[in-house]
Amino acid sequence: MSEPVLTQKGHHRFKMLIWVLSLAIPLVVGVLMIMPKQDGFKAFDPKVLPHLNAVINSLTSVCLLAGLYFIKRKDEDRHRMSMMSAFVLSSVFLISYVFYHTFVPSTAFGGEGWIRPFYYFVLISHILLAVVVVPLVLLALYYAFTRQIVKHKKIVKFTYPVWLYVAITGVAVYVLISPYYT
Repeated sequence: MSEPVLTQKGHHRFKMLIWVLSLAIPLVVGVLMIMPKQDGFKAFDPKVLPHLNAVINSLTSVCLLAGLYFIKRKDEDRHRMSMMSAFVLSSVFLISYVFYHTFVPSTAFGGEGWIRPFYYFVLISHILLAVVVVPLVLLALYYAFTRQIVKHKKIVKFTYPVWLYVAITGVAVYVLISPYYT
């Protein structure tokens, strides 16, 4: 594969885009959480989306694990395919998540006892790391696509476990809160 040709200005623009997206995505999600919900969306019942999102997060986890498996075996093509699949799935999840929270109020967790603090620990760590993982994933992809492999390897040592944790805890949060969906 030939090395992509980017000028210094091109590199700067990509990195600026990464940081703009890294700030805009959590800001948009945060605003959606506090905004009044839209009413009257009749073409589709958005209440099915949490179930779909759990499947998407599960598939993302599988792709991430496959990506690790393939790179450990030096199969770069399958690694690349697995990681791009994980990225696409994560992007679809984000779109679905934003769509869902545009139309449906947040669900309150109704668990009691030891499960309550456990749920909130998982939820809060998931949310915080989901914000952190956005620039990490975008930078890892940028370094991979621009063939800056040393930088790519360095950043994925942090990115990969955070991304996998976010994908797995996304499913865990769903499993814990799904009995309280109305």
